[in-house]
Amino acid sequence: MRRIICCNEINEYIEKYEKEKRYFNKERILLIENIVKPLLKRDDVFFDDETYQNCIKFCEKWFYKLFPYQKFIYAFVFMYDKKDIPIFRTFIIEMGRGNGKDGMIMPLITFLTTKYYGVKGYNVDIVATAEDQAQDTYNVLYDILEDNKKTFKKSFYWNKEYCINRKTKSRIKFNTSNAKTKDGKKDGAIVYNEYHGYETDSQIKVFQSGLGKIKHPRIFIITTQGDIREGPLDELLAVCDGVLNGESNELRYFPFLCKLDTPEEVNNPDMWNKANPSLEYMPTLKDNMTIDYLEMKKFPSKKPEFMTKRMNMPEQKKDEIVTSWDNLLAASFKDVKNKIERDKPNLEGRLTVAGLDMASLNDFASAGFLFKVNNEYIWIHRTWICSNGRFFKDIKFPFHLKGEYGYQDFEIVNTTTISEDEVIGWVVNQMYKYKLQRIKMDTYQFKLYRKTFEKYGITEYNPKTNPNGKLEMIRYPASIATIYAPKIEVEFEEKRINIGNSAMMRWAVNNTKVVTQKDGNKKYEKIEPKLRKNDTFMAFLAAFSGYELLEEVVIYV
Repeated sequence: MRRIICCNEINEYIEKYEKEKRYFNKERILLIENIVKPLLKRDDVFFDDETYQNCIKFCEKWFYKLFPYQKFIYAFVFMYDKKDIPIFRTFIIEMGRGNGKDGMIMPLITFLTTKYYGVKGYNVDIVATAEDQAQDTYNVLYDILEDNKKTFKKSFYWNKEYCINRKTKSRIKFNTSNAKTKDGKKDGAIVYNEYHGYETDSQIKVFQSGLGKIKHPRIFIITTQGDIREGPLDELLAVCDGVLNGESNELRYFPFLCKLDTPEEVNNPDMWNKANPSLEYMPTLKDNMTIDYLEMKKFPSKKPEFMTKRMNMPEQKKDEIVTSWDNLLAASFKDVKNKIERDKPNLEGRLTVAGLDMASLNDFASAGFLFKVNNEYIWIHRTWICSNGRFFKDIKFPFHLKGEYGYQDFEIVNTTTISEDEVIGWVVNQMYKYKLQRIKMDTYQFKLYRKTFEKYGITEYNPKTNPNGKLEMIRYPASIATIYAPKIEVEFEEKRINIGNSAMMRWAVNNTKVVTQKDGNKKYEKIEPKLRKNDTFMAFLAAFSGYELLEEVVIYV
């Protein structure tokens, strides 16, 4: 007969789920059905109930009374395989702001440093992108120790930066994510606070390199959603989505993800529990959220933050973005969930318009071809990045993934500047595959690179006055957003733009804002001028300004 793991706290939470399923978001439902229930039936898992119960007693005696969902998560920390290796190495906890993520994690990691857990040198690093975030998490413990000095001074030594257990010599310390100074650590666990703040994984990897030297290594990630797209959090949640839907869990993730299922649920306060599991136990949180919600209804500018931070549904101000992130994903994938790329027909011999953006060759340059096939706009491009550029090292894009799926349409140039010969040469070499209508770029850039065009035999321009001209200069580039932004917005919304799986293009569009001027006209600008590059999108815009040239003319005989 198969042994079933028995834990009252797990069973109580599952019973709550069965009774109140409509208040559980999709991700928590999948966690219980696809990960928890099958795990409880396994006969190769050891649940250390004694240590778990000691943990609950310790935490509730010295910190707070734990909520049912917190006890539920804690239980899976104390499950091991036959080799005494934790079943789950990484706990990903995503909840809305105000749910007490710090208050939840600090009692647990404090217990892991004590004699009741019994692993000597079980050091814990609390890591965040900003010092005050990491310190706020640590201060949950610091305040408890200060309030109970007489009791704890026998067991702990502490100051405002770290705490050491006198018996086990285990240390808890807060850190900022300075990747240059953290090699050589020997951690038992790492706590990443507000994971959404990381723009690259360089800081993350250095801390994790210290895991494995101490028994029972674990990672705890506590976060809300944020505004950074294509960063480590998006990548992590994509993997979690696969695990929750039954894919192999070789990374041993325990994803406890709380969010609304649809944006419309924000208007039903009963559904707020989906993103905020502490809400039913914290009247003050509910009152604050209600006020925030009412303010959001009166002041639409507050909606993006409320949806992102309180409901874990990222939303940008619609009047400031080219298109939504969901639309960008749909422009890449016909099946977003499974990352199945949109189909592209054979483009050889098709009508095309080329667009170039070469504003600064010591930074970025981009070129591409726009097609229209079966009422769908298809964009293929190449982008060049100068590694010697002034801000290259600070740009938050995963250049190290170059060559991998989704990261195959850009080049890193290690010379002082990007060669205009290389960019224009790429366009010329590609254009003979297609039925080229125009090459479009702004007048200023053309004047700079005219001789290079002529070198490649492109000597005819100004097609409005010269019927043989292929190169068309955009004389007033600042004004083309006024003309084409509304159509680009509609085409993205109607899912008629196909960019393929291009992380570079998604990043470039997401780095662009639409600014409405006093006269009502619109223009495109970078969200941040130094680090948020949008050259790939601007090349697309140049090409799109000639979209009418892509209409096939049918002649009836």
